[in-house]
Amino acid sequence: MTTLVFGHKSPDTDSTGSAIIWAWYLNEIKGGDAEAVLLGEPNTEAAFVLEKWDLPKPRIISDVDAEQPVVIVDTNNPAELPAGINDADITAIIDHHKLVGGLETKGPIDIRIEPLACTATIMWKMIGKDMAQAPAWIKGAMLSCILSDTLEFRSPTTTQEDKAIAHGLAKDLGIDLSAYASEMFEAKSDVSAFSDAELLRMDSKEYTVDGTAFRVSVLETTAPKLVLDRKDSLMASMVDVAKEDGADQVLLFVIDILNEEATMLVPNEMTKTVAEKSFGATVSGDSVVLPGIMSRKKQIIPSLKV
Repeated sequence: MTTLVFGHKSPDTDSTGSAIIWAWYLNEIKGGDAEAVLLGEPNTEAAFVLEKWDLPKPRIISDVDAEQPVVIVDTNNPAELPAGINDADITAIIDHHKLVGGLETKGPIDIRIEPLACTATIMWKMIGKDMAQAPAWIKGAMLSCILSDTLEFRSPTTTQEDKAIAHGLAKDLGIDLSAYASEMFEAKSDVSAFSDAELLRMDSKEYTVDGTAFRVSVLETTAPKLVLDRKDSLMASMVDVAKEDGADQVLLFVIDILNEEATMLVPNEMTKTVAEKSFGATVSGDSVVLPGIMSRKKQIIPSLKV
């Protein structure tokens, strides 16, 4: 049976690219039968990367059958995976997030979780000398994943391994790393085609703090004004999205990639309390700028207090 390789819902560049990379490795290097699939539409940056490297968009699935062999990449959180994931045959997990718990497997499996900025960085290490056989489109997908997850090395999640591998891939491909990163971020910043609800769900994680359920959403952009100009409608939509998704509150952080800061929207007293307790901020209006805040994984979620 074909092994399905996929990442989390609301696929970003790393989740999309890593599934493609690992399916290639299983097929071409290990002689297996694997297919990269997605759990939703890729975001604008991931879609740009697919087009840039002439990669076919993986088919989108909504659930997995019982006993279906799967490899999970870029997450280990059941909330970000298909409802039937624990009835599937999980054969491996490759990830760079904290261990959440809740997944069940049919037997012992291969798990590789490292404190690196990007799943593709881990895959580069796992593939090892077989990277010599990797075509340009695999190297391009890897480079794209690393640049996306590190925000071109601006994110505090960035490690020296991420940097070194990205520079090596860019050299192999003969492309200007910074120029390519700018193209990617420009694609990510074009959110004009998306509704407010789509923006709030595009890059979000479910997280509970002392019994309060949050949907923690980030929008990484080089043009924050395009998002913040929609502040009023976004704040109204935050109420509806929270209700529809069974959360107590949506938290939205607009990450300014170039100025290395986040703007948090503050539509009510709960979000004001979160901003002040979590980040030591003084809130006087319906938004607050948080200097140096770039990473949901390393800076936002570990700091959340209610």
